[in-house]
Amino acid sequence: MHKNSSVTFTLFLISCLLPNLSVVAETQDAASLLRENFDYMRGKTSVSTVEMTVHRPEWERVSVIKAWTRGEKDSLITIISPPKDRGNGTLKLGRNMWIFNPKVNRVIKLPPSMMSQSWMGSDFSNNDLAKSDSIITDYNHRIIGIETSEEKTTALIHRRIPVVEIEKFKFTIQKYSLTIEMPEESFYVEGIQIAKRGIAMDVQKLLPELTEINFVESFRSEPKPEAEHEQKPAHKKTPKAKPKKKAEATPKPKAKAKSTTKSKTA
Repeated sequence: MHKNSSVTFTLFLISCLLPNLSVVAETQDAASLLRENFDYMRGKTSVSTVEMTVHRPEWERVSVIKAWTRGEKDSLITIISPPKDRGNGTLKLGRNMWIFNPKVNRVIKLPPSMMSQSWMGSDFSNNDLAKSDSIITDYNHRIIGIETSEEKTTALIHRRIPVVEIEKFKFTIQKYSLTIEMPEESFYVEGIQIAKRGIAMDVQKLLPELTEINFVESFRSEPKPEAEHEQKPAHKKTPKAKPKKKAEATPKPKAKAKSTTKSKTA
């Protein structure tokens, strides 16, 4: 358990200190790359002040620690606060360790049986401090891949908006800016504005060269169905023929009666 904590903490420091390792990794093997990162982190000698927070279900303690290192195997750690722990120190020379307790004013060399005990009540053991560089020699390291800016951006978008298929997002990276085209499905995601803010913060944290993050939302109307080429002929209403008036029969004038008279002559 302590071993995994030490390895995780060490790799986290390396990723923070050298964000552009991919450029160097192309010409180096993994072991030399890891060793150079340790050298970059500490140098020949170093002085640092760190804050350590120990969380427990019933209590929490914050300690301020000052440390000096020389090379890969020698270090001195002393507690600055809280006041009740002030003055406690740990000296490491190679694999040997000594602790100093100001309350009893004694220096105690830690035997092998105490190396697995917790250091200052934290999740780190004394053995973790004594073998802080063992990750270099205890494992066979190899480079499994180099992440590009596009791959990091894709992972960050999917982390914040997992309900939308990542293939539907389109983005372009220019010199100092990133433009993300949001698909229509993302408009209806709950808390989308918070997710967009989170994407921008994550990108600027892991890709500090990108100082401008743009989100593009396009609303497209559905195309109208095409009109039918052949239109049915409209039925014209033919006006109804007016009924023809029947010609009225006019009575013929009656012929006048001719009166004929016969006269008899005597």
